[in-house]
Amino acid sequence: MVSQLLSTVLTVLAGIAAALAVYWALNKLAEALPGRWESRIKPYLYIAPAVAAIGVYLVYPTVVTVVDSFKNGDGSSFVGLDNFSTLLATPAFRQTLLNSLLWIALVPAACIVVGLLIATLTDRLSGRAEKAAKTIIFMPMAISAVGSATVWRFMYATQPAGTPQTGLLNGVVTAFGHDPVPWLQQSTLHANSMLLMVMLLWGQAGFSMVLLSAAIKGVPADTLEAARLDGAGEMRIFWRIIIPQIRGALITVFVTVLITVMKIFDVIYVMTNGSFNTNVVGLEFFNQLYTNYNYGNASAIVVMLLVAIVPIMIYQIRHFRAEESA
Repeated sequence: MVSQLLSTVLTVLAGIAAALAVYWALNKLAEALPGRWESRIKPYLYIAPAVAAIGVYLVYPTVVTVVDSFKNGDGSSFVGLDNFSTLLATPAFRQTLLNSLLWIALVPAACIVVGLLIATLTDRLSGRAEKAAKTIIFMPMAISAVGSATVWRFMYATQPAGTPQTGLLNGVVTAFGHDPVPWLQQSTLHANSMLLMVMLLWGQAGFSMVLLSAAIKGVPADTLEAARLDGAGEMRIFWRIIIPQIRGALITVFVTVLITVMKIFDVIYVMTNGSFNTNVVGLEFFNQLYTNYNYGNASAIVVMLLVAIVPIMIYQIRHFRAEESA
């Protein structure tokens, strides 16, 4: 334990020292330039390491992945669009796409509803009570997805009938005299997928609450007071005044959670590993790459995901720019 901690500290210190050395060298290089060239070139030299890192760790792998999506499983020859057509023609992959669409349709909207409800209710509490409630609700955000999924596996755990139940839900069920329920095997109407969504919703509710609570507090009090003087009820004020004025925060929460859901992997991997019809696109990519060793199919899945996410990110960037210019 001590050696691992020491190794971590030394690695961090070495990274900081290397970064300082790089920027010191770039600064010296800029100072060596004649006249006005120093002030012109120095900003570009300072951002050069970041641009280089983006190129090496983001742009280059993306280009390689796109190219590999047109190659066969071992990457030895080009096969055109065969990887895409083969995947889309497979019933199992189509079911995986359907599962992913179910996550996309339900989780972002549910996050907004739950976050908005919690934000509205906690804002009505007194100072200390509000802080305590928001802290407790936000705490799951500090836990990794893998850690959260591990905890929730115990929530849904099932032991044979007649034996002590380690799962909380089955402990309650058996306490009322019923047989334990294999919760994560209930694929009828995608019930098990929805139970997994509950876990993600538990983790994301704090994020949604913080953003929406800040937006609600930013609504001018004069506007609300004027509406109350005009005889408007609280529900009418909420839907006609507050919701339109926090539209930007609602879009931000929706898009952020949507992107998280589209690339969800770790929750399903830890809790079901895609069994019982819970597979999603992110997990299918992992299986194609590390189980089937089919680099062509894995790359094709990533390209599909990239094509789906890029328009959403473009919309989010345009939305941020519109808000900044307003």
